[in-house]
Amino acid sequence: MPGSLADVARRAGVSVATASRALSGSRHPVSSVVRARIEQAALEVGYAPSALARALVTRRSRIIGVIVGDIVDPYFAEITRGAEDVARRHGYMTIICNTDRTPVTELAYVRLLRDYQAEGIVFAGGGFDLAAGAHLPPEAAELDRTVDQARTAGVRVISLAARSFPSTQVSVDNRAACYDVTSYATSLGHRRIAHVRGPAGLSTSAARLSGFQAAMSDAQLDPSLVYEGDFDYESGQAAVTRMLGRQLPDAIIGANDESAIGVLMTLRQAGVRVPGDVSVAGIDDTRPSRFVDLTTVSVPMYELGALAARRILERPRDASDDRTVLPHRLVPRGTTARREHPP
Repeated sequence: MPGSLADVARRAGVSVATASRALSGSRHPVSSVVRARIEQAALEVGYAPSALARALVTRRSRIIGVIVGDIVDPYFAEITRGAEDVARRHGYMTIICNTDRTPVTELAYVRLLRDYQAEGIVFAGGGFDLAAGAHLPPEAAELDRTVDQARTAGVRVISLAARSFPSTQVSVDNRAACYDVTSYATSLGHRRIAHVRGPAGLSTSAARLSGFQAAMSDAQLDPSLVYEGDFDYESGQAAVTRMLGRQLPDAIIGANDESAIGVLMTLRQAGVRVPGDVSVAGIDDTRPSRFVDLTTVSVPMYELGALAARRILERPRDASDDRTVLPHRLVPRGTTARREHPP
């Protein structure tokens, strides 16, 4: 049975407090001779210091918190895998916090991670923004204050999309991603193009909607065919249900792959040929998109998570203006095809 801290102290001939300081990494001075004696005693009795106790003394743990909008979304799964792989290789534990995209839940998790002396917090999803049409609860402002308090206490804060609070940002250009896939649809000859947007008020949704509208305007096409969505399969289903019985668009762009797959499967179940009658595309390049041969934009999700974890482990200056934008790329697949219009 492993020895206790008291066993170490008795064997080394020192007080329990001195043994604790030597083994916990405390800044309290302990002479090199005494420290060596204590460390030898710890080996002899098989003492293993508690990680939690060490965190309380040093005010640093080996914990990285990853706050996600929806834990079952493949987008977040890839991000958390990247962060966890890097953290594990360096002896850190990753805690995944599912918030259902609500500020009150985010706030509760930030407080918990701060209390556990987390080394860093990764906000994997976008934030809600009044400029994007969000109705913000009081918890949103409190979240900003709590994040600021955590940063002041030494917690490294990384965001993977636009947020209202200062943070180091590792992201992709969501506006450009949707612009590119929409421009690809117009290049195939599609003229009536619909967009199934993400949750109203979310910064990522707003950026992707802006990209869609800009690409349509640049092609001198109507950008107003927009359906409300929620970044999930069901919102794609609901959008197509509203479209059926009317003139279908030439193409439909989902704000992410999940909603685009909902569009794709609902169209096919209704007997609509994809891409013969309607082309469909999404954004993210999640694993399910490859199973259904979905045209999409590849977002480096794994790399986003991995780089965020490395930023925490490097512990550089916590600069709120530090921003890294990773590249995306268009991935044409079998759900889009050229459309010939009669003269």
